[in-house]
Amino acid sequence: MGTMSDDERSFFSEAPIRPPAKASAIEEKPHYLGHRDRLRERFASAGPDALPDYELLELLLFRLIPRADTKPVAKALLARFGTLAEVLGAPVGLLQEVKGIGPAVALDLKVVAATAQRMARSEILGRELLSSWTQVLDYCRSAMAFEQREQFRILFLDKKNALIADEVQQVGTVDHTPVYPREVVKRALELSATAIILVHNHPSGDPTPSRADIEMTKEIIDAGKRLGISVHDHIIIGKKGYSSMKGLLLI
Repeated sequence: MGTMSDDERSFFSEAPIRPPAKASAIEEKPHYLGHRDRLRERFASAGPDALPDYELLELLLFRLIPRADTKPVAKALLARFGTLAEVLGAPVGLLQEVKGIGPAVALDLKVVAATAQRMARSEILGRELLSSWTQVLDYCRSAMAFEQREQFRILFLDKKNALIADEVQQVGTVDHTPVYPREVVKRALELSATAIILVHNHPSGDPTPSRADIEMTKEIIDAGKRLGISVHDHIIIGKKGYSSMKGLLLI
């Protein structure tokens, strides 16, 4: 092995020895932790109405995403889907397309949506529905407004018009659901229902009844009449509202 040159010896002899950097005794907390505390305090003191949708969504995401700033994620979700209801109604696959939303968080958001639907359903279960119409509409919207395929739902009522069962009978495509009047009436008889409310959604967002919707409803009405089953209404749910065939004097 050759000898070290003068330049190399000079370099090593003159290199200062630096002591290792001391670790900070107290690590600086992430900036979003203080924001989380302040937001929780506002919610506790002023209530949910004092918070805009993105901040309410932030509060929810605090638990689902514990180690990140959730404000950009909340705003991105609302920018993508439009409203808080549409965020919770979005399918898991589309939720995951938003930066910051992984499979676990997307699934947790759907659990929250399912819980909200169950709460809305509990408001009408066993109640006289014709006097609780607002709650009926709220439930139907939470359950169906943001589905990507058509669903045909039936609310089965007893002789006092109380809800005894709520079932999705058919799931179709984006613009069509096959409905069989005989099967509708058969199921009503099985449940000892004396009246029904028909509900289906339009994924396009426009709740205007189509000619096919009207004709199908009249067929169910005729089939039910022969067996003592009344059709109180057929409600069509869209993202921005609903239509009542009875209210439109179509049935």
